[in-house]
Amino acid sequence: MKKILIFSLCLLSGLALSQFLPKALGAEVYPGFSAVAKFTLSVALAFIMINVGREFELDKKQWRSYSLDYYVAMMTAALPWIFVAVYYMALMPKGMFGNWDAWKENLLLSRFAAPTSAGILFAMLAAVGLKTSWVYKKIQTLAIFDDLDTILLMVPLQIFMVGLQWELLIIVLVVFILLFIGWNKLNAYKLPQRWYHVLGYGLGVVLLSDLIYKSTQLFLPNGVHIEILLPAFVLGMVMRNKHYEKESDLKVSSVISYLFMFLVGMSMPVFIGGGLGEVSGDSVSSRLVMSWGEIALHVLVVTVLSNLGKLYPLLHYRDRKISERLAIAFGMFTRGEVGAGIIFIAIGYNIGGPLLAISVLTIVSNLILTGFFIVVVRKLALRSQAKC
Repeated sequence: MKKILIFSLCLLSGLALSQFLPKALGAEVYPGFSAVAKFTLSVALAFIMINVGREFELDKKQWRSYSLDYYVAMMTAALPWIFVAVYYMALMPKGMFGNWDAWKENLLLSRFAAPTSAGILFAMLAAVGLKTSWVYKKIQTLAIFDDLDTILLMVPLQIFMVGLQWELLIIVLVVFILLFIGWNKLNAYKLPQRWYHVLGYGLGVVLLSDLIYKSTQLFLPNGVHIEILLPAFVLGMVMRNKHYEKESDLKVSSVISYLFMFLVGMSMPVFIGGGLGEVSGDSVSSRLVMSWGEIALHVLVVTVLSNLGKLYPLLHYRDRKISERLAIAFGMFTRGEVGAGIIFIAIGYNIGGPLLAISVLTIVSNLILTGFFIVVVRKLALRSQAKC
């Protein structure tokens, strides 16, 4: 529970500082500071995604048995996303429901509601003694799959945002190559996996992504920009996870996750002063104006909608008890780093306004509730075991 509270405080602290630092540092200093902060954030995100990929362990000989799990995970990620996207569109000014620019912005921004926070979830479930249970193993599979589904969907969402340019065909090709490598070399390489090794890998992924983007800009109008989520995830996939991290590895991983959440908050555009509708950026969403009371109400609604969609596993695994299926659903409620990473990407497309604030605060609300979710999962899992 302590870790969850620190996550929330880091995100909120970064959010608060983001409103005052631009003015405090001034126009000469802040751009350089912001560039360093965003680069650090990207490295931290790559570090996190490599660790998520390391947890991706499947028996490839039994790959058909995972088809139902992937479908359930895909729907468990899609429903919260769709619910929140439609709700965001309903909040837009009249006449905007048929506006494609508004739709594509909200489809990207609302994607934060899709992924489950695998890192937080696995650690907390293991801490309450569920690591050997069917519930833990099923949640582990579904959480990894819905993170993967979230990452893959970023490609068409990126196409929506920048338009159907031929340079994106290169990105699609890279995605297929990465997926081919990830599947064929799954858990194949015995690479060093201490925290400093993983951090170095993350730095390499970010530098390579930047190098490709800047070098292709020399001869392509828009360059080839490959989001680091998938390359970092695939790099983690091909590692053979040793599963015996030292205490220092776990502590540093937590610190990097805290730093990441803080920097996500720091990346928020300025919206305090002159009204919440006056937000930097030229997105359609920036035209909205809301009071803080309205935002608080919408955070509550979005929290309910995003978790309502996560109840989808109840419709499957009918050979298991209802308490076990409900335990899986509650386990999937947890949000964290991957969702925050989606928000960071959305900010990169100049999406701002109250909907961005609602998204960030919804992640905070889910983080605060994570301890409660885990307690419910534990009680439901133990109840099902007691009835056996």
